[in-house]
Amino acid sequence: MYIIIVGAGKIGYYLTKHLLSAGHEVAVIEKNAKKVETIINDLGGVAIQGDGSDAGPMVEAGMNRADIVVAATGDDEDNLIICQMAKKKFGVKRTIARINNPKNEHIFAVLGIDSTVSYVDALVAQIEREIPAHSLIHLLRLRDVGASFIEKQVPAGSPVIGMPMHEITFPDQFLLALIIRNGKALIPKGTTTLEEGDQVIAVTVLEYEDHLDRLFRGELVKKR
Repeated sequence: MYIIIVGAGKIGYYLTKHLLSAGHEVAVIEKNAKKVETIINDLGGVAIQGDGSDAGPMVEAGMNRADIVVAATGDDEDNLIICQMAKKKFGVKRTIARINNPKNEHIFAVLGIDSTVSYVDALVAQIEREIPAHSLIHLLRLRDVGASFIEKQVPAGSPVIGMPMHEITFPDQFLLALIIRNGKALIPKGTTTLEEGDQVIAVTVLEYEDHLDRLFRGELVKKR
């Protein structure tokens, strides 16, 4: 997917880095020359210097072919203008805006902005949810402490469908924290069973990130 990020502050920088590492095409629009230089030096020639709320840099970035536009500046008014221009002038289907003042969330919704978020990790999660091929979503990676929140849907035919939690063996540092079923949240207990289509959220250390896949393949079922 082609994703344009406007604003190369800490949020824009780390979001760009994350998306590039995930294999997506990314362009960044930033008016601060030093920030543009940092992006280019660290991440390659993906940054364009200019005001992201002006049409010129948007055209230069190829906004007419963007799948998603993220307005990640520190100014809510600029983010609103950027998203509106992306949708109305360039026909971008999905826009995501950073909101610095939560009181502005209603205004953004009324004016047709698709999604609003406040933190970089929420931006990552929201963008990854727009990418159907991305089966494993890193909701939040806490690299400093070596932990990760991950989410995956129970696939059809999984051998653990209908199996109670107490019949499954998890590592000590792996917690199945939440199940979302038919739009409702369930806190799993020993007698809780998984159903096809459940969204399962786990908390784990990085070395066990593949354990949701292993769970759904039936590899963590207790031997009888």
